[in-house]
Amino acid sequence: MGWISSVLGTDKSDDPLGKLDPKLREFLEKESPVKYSASQPSPPANAPQPQSYDNNSAPVSASEAHEPSVPSASLFQDGRYADIWKTYRPLAQIEAETASDHDKLMSVLEGYKERKEAIGKAALENCAESQEEWVNCMKHGSWEDQMQMCRIQVRKFERCYTMQSRFLRALGYGSVSGRSAVVEEDIQMHADSLFQRMINHEVAVEKAKAEGLPVPVFEPAVPKPKMDMFTPSEELQQQWKEKLDKLPVEERVIEEAALRGDLQAKSVVAGKVQDIWDTQKDERQKRQAEGNSTFTDYLSTLFGKSGK
Repeated sequence: MGWISSVLGTDKSDDPLGKLDPKLREFLEKESPVKYSASQPSPPANAPQPQSYDNNSAPVSASEAHEPSVPSASLFQDGRYADIWKTYRPLAQIEAETASDHDKLMSVLEGYKERKEAIGKAALENCAESQEEWVNCMKHGSWEDQMQMCRIQVRKFERCYTMQSRFLRALGYGSVSGRSAVVEEDIQMHADSLFQRMINHEVAVEKAKAEGLPVPVFEPAVPKPKMDMFTPSEELQQQWKEKLDKLPVEERVIEEAALRGDLQAKSVVAGKVQDIWDTQKDERQKRQAEGNSTFTDYLSTLFGKSGK
């Protein structure tokens, strides 16, 4: 009656399979995925249970402080699968390494072109109310406004778009490649706030003139030229002067700051292009020293000498 002691818990045998039929025990030991050892000690009741990971939670232990860091792109920032992520590289980095010189040049020029488009889009967003007034005038405006093709609303929108574009250019909107969208949005909001300050200043000027009071001075908070900024040539300065003389006095400071912002962006593009040409020149000289010159290298050297 060995089963009675098993039920009552009085069987102290270390091997619970010892009472089984020898053939049945042999079958279990052969077919069972879990191999049982009679000498295997049972864990104490208060022993900590092994931790397991799931998709929703990750256990916290002291050893995690020594886990290798993983890239920000990893979904497991606790260190899991760090051996896989240690060789990870962003796609943009791989494309930059494998891109040809022509692709790099086109990327730089496309970035400068996209800056102009981004400034225009941001200016339109900041002038959404003026544009809506224009559209509503064309659809539901008075007979007099529609006879004049909503001239007042059109001029208001055009001035808003022009001044917003100037503020955005002066503040460097879209001038830094790869900059955070949050920073670009802050610049866009600051440009709109400067424009609203300018409009309020114009209202205050009209009121001061009507009441015979001193006219307030508007000081736009636009970036001032820095010492390390590129200095325009004398020819370019003359072109700027001719352009600024055609504008109202109150708009000249803003337009000049916008022109300096454009010059800074163009200088950055020119610097990137020069870096690409310098890198290409170094690689060409290295191939020539190794005796692996290509026909393109020969043409580049030929035209380089003829251009001197």
